[in-house]
Amino acid sequence: MQFLPAGSNRFIVELDDLESTIALGDALKAACIEGVVEVIPGAVTLHVSFDPLATSAQELYAQISLLRPQVGCSRSGDLVEIPMIYDGEDLAFVAGYLGWSVPELIRRHRAATFTVAFTGFAPGFAYMTCDDPELDVPRRDSPRVRIPAGSVALAGRFCGIYPSDTPGGWQLLGATAIPMWDVDREQAALLKPGDRVRFVEAVTDQLPAPSAKAESASSSTQIAKGLKVVSTDRPLLFQDLGRAGNAHQGVSQSGAADLQALRDANSLVGNHEAAVALEVTYGGAVFEAEIPLTVAISGAPAGLTLTTADGRTRTLPPHAPIALDAGDTLALSVPTQGVRSYVALRGGFAALKVLGSASTDTLAKVGPGAITAGVSLQPSNDVRGSVSAYASQAPKLPASCDIVTLDVVMGPRTDWFTPEAIRTFTEQSWAVTPESNRVGVRLNGTSALSRECADELPSEGTSRGSIQVPRNGQPVLFLADHPLTGGYPVIAVVADHHLSLAAQIPIGARIRFNAIAGFDPQVKEIDR
Repeated sequence: MQFLPAGSNRFIVELDDLESTIALGDALKAACIEGVVEVIPGAVTLHVSFDPLATSAQELYAQISLLRPQVGCSRSGDLVEIPMIYDGEDLAFVAGYLGWSVPELIRRHRAATFTVAFTGFAPGFAYMTCDDPELDVPRRDSPRVRIPAGSVALAGRFCGIYPSDTPGGWQLLGATAIPMWDVDREQAALLKPGDRVRFVEAVTDQLPAPSAKAESASSSTQIAKGLKVVSTDRPLLFQDLGRAGNAHQGVSQSGAADLQALRDANSLVGNHEAAVALEVTYGGAVFEAEIPLTVAISGAPAGLTLTTADGRTRTLPPHAPIALDAGDTLALSVPTQGVRSYVALRGGFAALKVLGSASTDTLAKVGPGAITAGVSLQPSNDVRGSVSAYASQAPKLPASCDIVTLDVVMGPRTDWFTPEAIRTFTEQSWAVTPESNRVGVRLNGTSALSRECADELPSEGTSRGSIQVPRNGQPVLFLADHPLTGGYPVIAVVADHHLSLAAQIPIGARIRFNAIAGFDPQVKEIDR
């Protein structure tokens, strides 16, 4: 049993095989150890997050080492048949890699029985093992930016079905129209651990249409008056503190990319810190008050212009409460620093909640849909305190020409990289590319990071701040909508105190990583 650091308050427990990992996960769940916040199962790992005020990593290492997992206990599940069309982009590559023809690959895939070992990556994504040991192929060297929902894919010894449009590095065999995740079902995820799956032939005109459950922000906001979105350069998103504690359903926390800015905005208007606010990316939005309202804007300092109902205009400072009369409009310009601004409304915004949160998870497609021009947003009138009498101190955020230093904790897979790559990681600056979004900041450096270990990494849990390195050697820094699990090694994790800063680094800026904790794996013997 090996313990690997994975951030300020997280670590990975690595074991020898999938069976041992499942057994230890079941034992850890049953033990209810104080301070353990969440456990994300992987192929041969458990990703453990904990409360540092209740326990420490070293204490948990000792307690977990004393558990007595029962390897070999059977899990029961249903047999699920999934209709599939074999038209994937990687069908020919996979067949050639395995030394088969395409018809032989299709025959073997249909003949196999798959078993759900664990869930992760995204809501409804099941990692399925196969009873045909030869169905084993590597991931792509560089992940695709978008894989369509319903895609059936292979990676290593696992098969999976993408429940929504997401980035991914698995090899695509084909697709199904059966929805993997549907919050209107009694069990939102179609597949659960222990289920057995067979893929059967599908006829195109007999397939059900994919479920489209993304809730429109306007679904409950067109009757009463509130804050109207007059125009916006980019879709706006409802965000709060996120939906923590749902890893067992394959759902990550999501929430505001800059959690501190969200808290600041809510504090200015007397809201609870978890009240729903609007996340505005790169400014360019105009709002109209249809009734008297009080708002506050924090985060990226977009210029604020108030136009009253009778046509008078004035410029307002950010990070201060703003009283709006009916007919007033408030325009946010493009910020010169940072990326994301947060608009808090006194009383919070009324928004549909899924699994206890109104956050929009852009990767998992969970939560309210994006908000566009013409939508009227109502307050929920959940006031908790008084409006602040003073403006708050605005943090200095980076501009596109800046070099930003982020503190990182090395691990959990630092030893997968060459000594030269580890030096390059901290000594070289990394440019933020235009492909960056709420899922992650995609980076580009003059020198790519080379691996010491060329093996396929079995899928394991990831967290906000994880810096994952695909085979092309160019890192991706995960933000709020990161996948719950990943299959590329994480060289380091951004320290908790710099997570909000990481979410505010604009395209064109450069990042330097400063290691504040080295890679310190620890091995414990299991006394069976």
